[in-house]
Formats: sequence, structure tokens, C-alpha cells
Amino acid sequence: MELTLAGSPALSITLDEVTQVGQARRWAQQLATDTGFEASDSGRVALVATELATNVIKHGQGGILHLREIPGRSVRGVEIVAVDRGPGFHLAACLPDGFSTGGTQGIGLGAVVRQSQLMDVYSDQRGSVVLARLFPRQQADEDIRFGVSQTALHGEHFCGDSWALAVKDTVWTMMMVDGLGHGEAASVAAAAAVKAFADHPQAEPAVMMDEMHRSMMGTRGGAAAVARVDTAQGSLRFAGIGNISACVVSAEVTRGLASHPGIVGAQFRHAQTFDFGDIIGKLLIMHSDGLQSRWRMADYPGLLHRHPAVIAAVLHRDFNRNRDDATVMVVALERTHV
Repeated sequence: MELTLAGSPALSITLDEVTQVGQARRWAQQLATDTGFEASDSGRVALVATELATNVIKHGQGGILHLREIPGRSVRGVEIVAVDRGPGFHLAACLPDGFSTGGTQGIGLGAVVRQSQLMDVYSDQRGSVVLARLFPRQQADEDIRFGVSQTALHGEHFCGDSWALAVKDTVWTMMMVDGLGHGEAASVAAAAAVKAFADHPQAEPAVMMDEMHRSMMGTRGGAAAVARVDTAQGSLRFAGIGNISACVVSAEVTRGLASHPGIVGAQFRHAQTFDFGDIIGKLLIMHSDGLQSRWRMADYPGLLHRHPAVIAAVLHRDFNRNRDDATVMVVALERTHV
């Protein structure tokens, strides 16, 4: 498999009253149609969005629904992530049809399971995150185990953060960039870095940093990091400039990946690549400084084993500084073979 994905923020719908469920349904159906789904499959996406939005309002005390196009290994799909700060729930009890905490028919989560190729949940006293990924029924695809949660500074139409992912055979390359400041000028700087990545998706991390530096000249510049993983060899190569945080996380330890000071597109010494082994079975987590760095996976029992998109949404919900653009990417480091 070979793909290069230039990231963009999800469509996000604030949910605090029942009239917004219709907006969620319409946006989800339109995204599915734009992604190439036929009418019946677009209807499945609309149904899942409706059920999750309804659950957020009725049982989660309000929240957000995120919609994004995602790649599969051969076709494109739609991801729906519902985030709330309600009292939480016990998934095994809520899945059977007929169960309800709000006096309804209790068919919501059961319907989401039946209509989605992938569903995952994390719920505790802080709230709940529910993930659904859908692909066309006749082209059911294998999931790519990564996730991104991203928002612009409140009130901004442009996001100064961006990210990208490239996969070729057993090599995965991930990039994150944070344009200086926020707003349109920061977005332009970030877009220049993403273009450089898309032009050279298989370059080594230090080479990629040099390419992004050249591409970002004349813009505000920013912070950037590149991680290149060989899932057959179980190795990771990393280079970073500025305040993009990156770490490899397991149940036992969190290993930080070091970046050098500087501004990509303005001034920095030649980027240095660091090599790491023993990564299989762990998570790679990268985030911009719009996310606080004081999170600890140990504070979330069981979260380590959830889908990367769920992990990204939980961290984004609980550690967003709310005074800058914020992006977090999570990738499951799993052994693969050609």
C-alpha cells in the first residue's frame, strides 16, 4: 500500500440543543457524498451521526461532533467522533438494544455498531469519546490505525497547525507543523511545510526538515517534527525543530523524542536525526503546543489500548489550552510485513 495524506481540520459541530442534530446529520451525509459514497452508504453515515449527536445532547450534557474524511488501505471513508463531558457509561450495558439512560428506545449505540466498520469507545467520570469509521459496504476496507484531533483557536477561520502522513509498504512517515502565531499567516506557513512533505514523502527526517525549511522561507515559519517508522524492522527515526512534542508511549514508560531549538523557515542549525528501537506495540504521540504536556496515560486506565483516534480525542478534550491552535496525532506502532 502507498498513500500520502495531507491533513486538514475536521468539521466540528457544537452540540448543546436538539435542533443541532439535524445539522450534524446533513453535514455528515454531505461529507459522505463528497467522499464518493453512494446514496445507501451516505444514509448509513447520516444515521450514525444522528445517533451519536443525539446521545451527546441527551446523555452527555452537550459536547462536540467531529467529522472527517479518512483513508483506508484502498478506498476513502468517513470518521465520526463524538466527545462529551457527561457522567460516562458502561459500554457493555449500553450496546444491547433496549437499554437507555434517558427514557428513549435505547437503539443508538447498537445501531452505530451495525452501521460502522469500526467503533470504539472510552468513557469515565470525565466524559465519553465514541468513534465510528465507515467505508462503502461493497468496498469494506482495512482500517489504518492512526488518529488526529485538531482545532483552530476559537473564533479563527484558519488553523495554523497542520499534519501529514505517508505510508509505503512497511514505512510510515508522520509530520506535524505549527506555524508561528495563529490565523491566516500561520496557516500559510503550515501549508508550505505540508507541500514540502507531499513532494518528498519518503525522505529521511533530517532531509525532510531541510525541504520544509526551504519551502517555508518567506512565511512566518514555525515548529515542525518528522517521525519515520519502519514497522518491519521495529525502528523509528525522528527529527524536530521547535516546540512540537513527541513521545513513544507504553504501559511501562513514556520516552520523549528530542527536538532542537529554532524556527523552520527562518533559522536553525541542520536538523539532527535520532534513532530509536523497541517500538512495536507502543504508541507514537505528537502534538503542538496548543496542547498541555502534563498529561499522563496512567491517569486513564485502559485508554492505551483504545483506537488511536479515541486517544487523540481524549487528550485533546482534556488538555487543550484553548488559547492557540491545538493538534494531536496518535499512531499505533504495529509490526507489519510486505
